[in-house]
Amino acid sequence: MKVRGAVLRQMGLPAPYAQSRPLSIETIELSPPGPGELLVRVRAAGLCHSDLSVIDGSRPRPTPMVLGHEASGVVRETGQGVTDVAAGDRVVFSFVPACGRCVPCASGRPALCERGAEANKAGALLGGGRRFRNDGGEVNHLLGVAAFSQYTVAAQESLVKLPADAPLERAALLGCAVLTGVGAVVNTARVEPGTAVAVFGLGGVGLCAVMGARLAGATPIIAVDLVEAKLRLARELGATATVHATDTADPVEAVRELTGGGAHWAFESVGSEQVLAQAYAATRRGGTTVAVGLPHPSKRLAVPAVTVVAEERTIKGSYMGSAVPRRDIPRLLGLHQAGLLPVDRLVTATITLDDINPAFDRLAAGEAVRQLVGFDREHA
Repeated sequence: MKVRGAVLRQMGLPAPYAQSRPLSIETIELSPPGPGELLVRVRAAGLCHSDLSVIDGSRPRPTPMVLGHEASGVVRETGQGVTDVAAGDRVVFSFVPACGRCVPCASGRPALCERGAEANKAGALLGGGRRFRNDGGEVNHLLGVAAFSQYTVAAQESLVKLPADAPLERAALLGCAVLTGVGAVVNTARVEPGTAVAVFGLGGVGLCAVMGARLAGATPIIAVDLVEAKLRLARELGATATVHATDTADPVEAVRELTGGGAHWAFESVGSEQVLAQAYAATRRGGTTVAVGLPHPSKRLAVPAVTVVAEERTIKGSYMGSAVPRRDIPRLLGLHQAGLLPVDRLVTATITLDDINPAFDRLAAGEAVRQLVGFDREHA
């Protein structure tokens, strides 16, 4: 079948993207699903900094590639051997397809699936294939999802089934921003009630970490960012205090004062080694810093080595919120439907596929938290 999709053919084109247009909207050929795969009609797809990192070249991926990894949709067709979902089911995509057989999967850590990581690096589905073609050649899938397309094919391991009444547009956020941000708090850190939390960086993931800290009963919850509108939203979502990183003489010292000597838990969701060092410095003796953002592979982190031992400080990585998607996504959806996780507050705008390049300009400038590509018009 022929579908419209946003294809990245060259990384590193300069901003503004409204002019350089790194994503070309093309009509591409989509093959039927193979064994263990499904054809999904995409209903909503979020614009995330991880997509932006591929566009600007800081997270290199094979091109050409259909981007988009945070999405929801409806299953239209199943390949041979699919047993978990059926045509008509509502689904959320998971951007790490977990094979269930490697050492991390067997240890209950599917976010670190070895086969899934290899497939994602190659731009392929879990089984190794690619289902998009254009101009006589294959087009890669971003993280096994490739959601900036009217329809996509994914491995069954990349999908989590939702209830029939699930709100599909908002549910798209569960696959990345919510899973990663809330998961970093409740899965990776396992924040305890009454402990102090600081969140550095208030994009979609950082704001979800704020909501996760509130769910966990943390207090105080300090939010740090450069954009006043995001700081204001963080206060509305549960932050007890905020620090404007440029208007404050020393944001690290400000966090330490607000937490009475430093945070028990600090979360960095910017993807900057400098901000990660600030988050580490803002923790107290015995504190833990959780790195959530993805810095450029060439960057290195420097911290006072003696503090790791003499102050028993910890640095932990958190990928995909250390989540088990088929366990966590339904739980997060339930919290949202109960009014305890207002993910709808993250949505800055719903756009069309044709508006995607200027939308990435807004994301890069910090003018938007989450923009969703809504595909209803695409299917009309």
